[in-house]
Amino acid sequence: MSDCIMPTYNRLPVHFSHGKGAWLWDENGKRYLDALSGIAVCNLGHAHPAIHNAICAQSARLIHTSNLYGIATQEQLADVLCDKSSMDNVFFSNSGAEANETALKIARAYGYQQGIDKPVVITMEKSFHGRTLATLSATGNPKVQQGFSPLVEGFIHVPFNDINALKKAITEHKNCVAIFVEPIQGEGGVHIPSDDYLAKIRTLCDQHQLLMMLDEIQTGIGRTGKFLAYQHSNIVPDVCTLAKALANGVPIGACLSRGKAASILTAGMHGSTFGGNPLACSAALATLQTLDDENLIASAYEKGQKIVQQLTDKLQSNPAVDNIRHYGLMIGIDLTTPCAELAPKALAQGLLINVTNDSTIRLLPPLVIDDAQIEFLTTELSSLIQTYTQA
Repeated sequence: MSDCIMPTYNRLPVHFSHGKGAWLWDENGKRYLDALSGIAVCNLGHAHPAIHNAICAQSARLIHTSNLYGIATQEQLADVLCDKSSMDNVFFSNSGAEANETALKIARAYGYQQGIDKPVVITMEKSFHGRTLATLSATGNPKVQQGFSPLVEGFIHVPFNDINALKKAITEHKNCVAIFVEPIQGEGGVHIPSDDYLAKIRTLCDQHQLLMMLDEIQTGIGRTGKFLAYQHSNIVPDVCTLAKALANGVPIGACLSRGKAASILTAGMHGSTFGGNPLACSAALATLQTLDDENLIASAYEKGQKIVQQLTDKLQSNPAVDNIRHYGLMIGIDLTTPCAELAPKALAQGLLINVTNDSTIRLLPPLVIDDAQIEFLTTELSSLIQTYTQA
């Protein structure tokens, strides 16, 4: 690894040279099953021809102009996203953190419109919203905030999946303007709330004139078996943020809004040099069209069930496996002991996984994963867990 790169990651000792579908190959020709999808980014796997063709065709025409002018592909993508999400409009950025920054600026501007001088946004403990100072402050994890004080003020954190805690916070903080929550906590350990959690938050927001803002950066674009995770709950938020899988690896973020939130940001209040450029939007359009053409979202939940069932069958007698859960292809395996060492051990066996929250194995396989690859994943991973926990 180069000394010229800031050491912000503990990188595993591998360089990938190419990929195809759910597989990656390193420089020595060794093959790996990517059960992480570049951290929930490559839902269509690697080197999908539709994305390749869209990028090549658009780069031959036009890569960038700027948002001082109309961008046809951006307008097309906005129309598709609003249609799929039941939202009214979109601001395009380059990343999930930037999309979340946009949401937080909407919340603050909404508060000032209501005459609130110091608006407060409620977020959740164990949440993750990004690495910028504002999104880091919104994140409910002291570990990732350490060393970056003073943090941005205006955030309070309550336990995830606890409606009573939310009610208490709203009562105690009269300057609350929004509730910002992940439908499923990803970085926090794949925490899945009760089925009525989002619906109850929607009701609270309506009762108290708060903005309901959902961070769908990891859950969105089909990973849970719906285009957006909130669509399982039959509600619509006021603000929703997307990134990661939106363009299958080409950097893009989006902040969607509707109703009272849709008219808050006006000319001069926010912007992005690269956000929503022709190349990124062409890749995103191709991604969304391919998900529809190949009917991948509808099968995501079933594939997740298959992976979890196979892992459960193979690991049911292991007392070190505390819990296995999923929502679509977002899977968490809790062990009773810290297991960060499993990631490099899996790499050696040709399998890419991730450990989050110290003892949760996180799987985010691509939506294109097939039955043979699922069998490889569950066989190799269960074997690794058995060996590791019995050592």
